[in-house]
Amino acid sequence: MKDKIHPDYRPVIFKDKTADFAILTKSTIRTNEKLKWEDGKEYPVFYVDISSASHPFYTGRQQFVDSMGRVEKFRKKFGEKYQAPDKAKKKKR
Repeated sequence: MKDKIHPDYRPVIFKDKTADFAILTKSTIRTNEKLKWEDGKEYPVFYVDISSASHPFYTGRQQFVDSMGRVEKFRKKFGEKYQAPDKAKKKKR
């Protein structure tokens, strides 16, 4: 390998601002701040806005909002004309 062409790959703490969650992993991201980790050593820290600890999909707080009334509009337009494909037809393929 050539010298001085590869980025500095080192341990970095990624800390979620909204949740009490942090992970120590290796990265090439550049940071100015340092934080003490559970092992007592100081590592560079990078703050993230969303992680698996605060993302609605992973926390189960995700809500589906039908603000435009799309479902009702679909039912009004098609009513009972729309039917799901028959399971028997799928098995023949």
